[in-house]
Amino acid sequence: MADDELGSVFKALADPTRRFLLDLLFARDGRTLTELESELEMTRFGVMKHLKVLEDANLVVTRRSGREKLHFLNPVPIRQIHDRWIDKFTKQSVTALLDLKTSLERPT
Repeated sequence: MADDELGSVFKALADPTRRFLLDLLFARDGRTLTELESELEMTRFGVMKHLKVLEDANLVVTRRSGREKLHFLNPVPIRQIHDRWIDKFTKQSVTALLDLKTSLERPT
């Protein structure tokens, strides 16, 4: 993942409203703008702006179905962040904590 793509994902995830929209799509994919808007106390235009940021970050993909535009969660960028930033830092510390726990629980 390129740095500019990474930046757009972090920017998208930084906002609680956008995280809420992702949670809604995680719970049930393929929602319309009207469905998503009904879950928020904000204007339709405001929801559209948040969805645009999520689409630009490739966290949401859309598909037309007749006159409706359906929104779907794309978890791939989140996984890429996990693999690049979280996983590599947690492996060593978790192993060290487990080793410490084991040594502290050993009878003396």
